[in-house]
Amino acid sequence: MDTSSIIAELQGFAAALGERASSPVFYAQCGLILAAVILAYGLGRMIRSGTSTLVQDVAEDEVSLRRAFFGHAIALAFPFLAVFFLGIAADLSRGLVEQNWAVRIAQGVAALWFLHKIISSFVVQRFLRLLIRLTAIPVAILYVFGWLEPTIAYLETVDVNVGNIQFSAYSFLRVVIFGSLLFWFGRVSNSAGQSVIRNQEDLDVGTRELFAKLFEVVLYMVVFVLLLQVMGINLTTLAVFGGALGVGLGFGLQAIASNFISGIILLLDRSLKVGDHIELEGGQSGNILSMNMRSTALETYDGKVVVVPNETFITGAFTNWTHNNEKQRYSIEFQVSYNTDLEFLFQLLRKVVASHPQVISGEEVPLAERPDAEIAGFGDSGIDILVEFWMFGIDDGVNRVGGDLNLMIWQALREHNIEIPFPQREVKILGEP
Repeated sequence: MDTSSIIAELQGFAAALGERASSPVFYAQCGLILAAVILAYGLGRMIRSGTSTLVQDVAEDEVSLRRAFFGHAIALAFPFLAVFFLGIAADLSRGLVEQNWAVRIAQGVAALWFLHKIISSFVVQRFLRLLIRLTAIPVAILYVFGWLEPTIAYLETVDVNVGNIQFSAYSFLRVVIFGSLLFWFGRVSNSAGQSVIRNQEDLDVGTRELFAKLFEVVLYMVVFVLLLQVMGINLTTLAVFGGALGVGLGFGLQAIASNFISGIILLLDRSLKVGDHIELEGGQSGNILSMNMRSTALETYDGKVVVVPNETFITGAFTNWTHNNEKQRYSIEFQVSYNTDLEFLFQLLRKVVASHPQVISGEEVPLAERPDAEIAGFGDSGIDILVEFWMFGIDDGVNRVGGDLNLMIWQALREHNIEIPFPQREVKILGEP
C-alpha cells in the first residue's frame, strides 16, 4: 500500500464520518456515551468515598502505604469504569440502532486515557515511560480507528537489503521496542529476584549468593533467546554455528570458564563467604566484600579493593581467619631484665591486658582463652616474655588492639619501674698496651 492510497482512504473516512455525524443514529450513540460516562463517574465517586474509610483505625505506619495503594486505585477507577460501561453501551447501540462506531471511538479514547493513567501511576523510570507513550499509545490509536494493519503492511514495504539479509522498517521498530522492554523486564526481574533470594534467612550466605547468580544467568539467557525470536532468527539454524563457536570459546576463554566453574565450587563447598577475612599466599589479606562468578573482591584495611580470580582459591592455598570461629588469639613479645620479679610481672600483665574492652576476659571465660603471660625464653640481654590474649575479629582496622596493648603494657612497666633491657656488650682488652 502506497502513500496516495492511504491518503485517499483517510479522505473517504472523513467524508463518511461527516455524513454519519448528522444522522439520528449518531445522536442516539452520543446519548449512550453520555450515560456510560455519567454512570462511570458516579460509581467512581462512590469508590473514592468508600476507600477513605479503609485507612481509618489502622496503625500509623500502614496509613501511608494504604493511601498510596488506594490513591492509584482511585485514579484508575474512573477510566477503567468508562471503558467497561462504554463496552456495554456499544453492545446496546448495536442492538438498538444497528450501529456503534461512535461508541467504539469513545471507548478507544477511554482506553487510551486508561493506558496513560497506568503509565503515569506505575511506570517510574523516565526512559521506559517515554518509550511506552511513544509506542503503546500510537499503536492503540491506530487499532481503534482500524489503521493498524494497513500501517504495518506499509512499514513492511520499506526495507533495506544488506547482502542476503533483508530488514524492513517494521522489523526494525519491533526489535527496538520489544528489545528495550525485554531488557528492562530482565533488569527489573533480576533485581527483584535477587532481593527475594538474598532475604531468605533460612539459607546461608553462600547458598543465597549461588542461587542469586544462577538466577541472573538463567534470566538473561531467557531474555536473549526471546530477543532472537523477536528478531525472527531461527534457533535451529544456529546449531552448527553455535557448536563451532562453543569450541572456539572453550579454547580462547579457558581462564574465564575456569574462574566461572571455580566460583560455583566456592559457593557450593562454603569455604568462603562474604565477610570472611582471607590471607593469600602472597601476603595480601582483607575481608571478602563480594563474590561473583568470575572473581572475589577483598577489601583491605587501608581502603583498597583487591580483585582475586576465583581460580586462585581452588588451585592455591589461603588462610580463612574467620571461617568457623571469629575468636582469634594474638601474642605480644618483649624482654625484661633478669632482676625482675616475674610473679608480680605476670599478675600485672594479666590485669592490664584484661582491662582492654575488646579482649576476652572474665571468670566465665574458659581458662585457655583468658589473658596469660609466661616466659618464652632466656635472651642475651633479658628474659623473653610472651603475652597471649583472645579477641573477636581481626586485630586491624577498627579492631586494632595490639597497638593499644603495647602502650598500656609500656605505661604499666614504667609505672612499676620494670626495666626493658637493651643489648649490652662487655669488651676486654688482652695484653699490655
